[in-house]
Amino acid sequence: MRVLGIETSCDETGIAIYDKQQGLLSHTLYSQVKLHADYGGVVPELASRDHIRKIVPLIEKALEEANCSKEDLDGIAYTQGPGLIGALLVGSSVARGLAFSWNLPVIGVHHMEGHLLAPMLEDNPPPFPFVALLVSGGHSMMIDVEGIGKYTVLGESIDDAAGEAFDKTAKLLGLDYPGGPLLAKLAEKGEAGHYNFPRPMTNKPGLDFSFSGLKTFAAYTIRDCDGSAQTHANIAYAFQEAVVDTLMIKCRRALKQTKRKRLVISGGVSANRHLRSAMKTMMDSMKGEVFYPALDLCTDNGAMIAYAGCQRLSAGQVSSLSDVAKPRWSLEELPPI
Repeated sequence: MRVLGIETSCDETGIAIYDKQQGLLSHTLYSQVKLHADYGGVVPELASRDHIRKIVPLIEKALEEANCSKEDLDGIAYTQGPGLIGALLVGSSVARGLAFSWNLPVIGVHHMEGHLLAPMLEDNPPPFPFVALLVSGGHSMMIDVEGIGKYTVLGESIDDAAGEAFDKTAKLLGLDYPGGPLLAKLAEKGEAGHYNFPRPMTNKPGLDFSFSGLKTFAAYTIRDCDGSAQTHANIAYAFQEAVVDTLMIKCRRALKQTKRKRLVISGGVSANRHLRSAMKTMMDSMKGEVFYPALDLCTDNGAMIAYAGCQRLSAGQVSSLSDVAKPRWSLEELPPI
């Protein structure tokens, strides 16, 4: 089975073609970072308009790179939610329109399921079951995964997600948008021992996340500091340590609770090198394994949507052409395969 995947949940237009036998045939991506940089964050209306401009040329490019035509496709997958409603509508409208005109089955994919399954595209995919930590700009979630569609949400963000806290703290430090990767780079120049940031909600039972207070703590620390480059680096270092420690504590707790030995970490924050190193050390000490997507598949992309859609289409699951985009959508609502 060969599937065209379309991702337009936020500010990246991702198109890919995945073949169940041959793997990923093409993967094209357009990021709107420059478009939104002047505003310090994503402007939903601008994001939607840019998806409209880029989506068809990217589909044509993906088909060309995969050396296939519409006749070689067996289905179309698109991000149905969650995400920005305007952006989702662009991808869903194009996907359903193409499915109707090309007489192909179509499947709406949950954006976070795409992230969760992204490591399956690697040479060493994680076998089921496992615990998944999904950390991005909009979501921080801990999930017990028994199989595709067999998800139990163990904990999630009650306010700011980890990626959102990274970006907001970076902005307070005067870094450009998107600031998360720039804060991580600045933290490499920082020194330990100068600041001690809190590890939010780690002294309470449960697996929910809250990074709003940590961001506020960073704001006051930045306001009261001397403003030097080294001090900013030290703050970035302490902030990153606090986020990574918090995620590690929660992951260790989830693994013990579920008695799992495998951990999957996906989403934009999973590209953070310090997080990867710390989690590898933790899992080695627990005699377990940790899995990640490739760095270019950590952020939003069409490849993860094409893969997830292929699995569901192969299992006989098909969406209706009248299905609507879902800006809010629980993973636990998905049917199992």
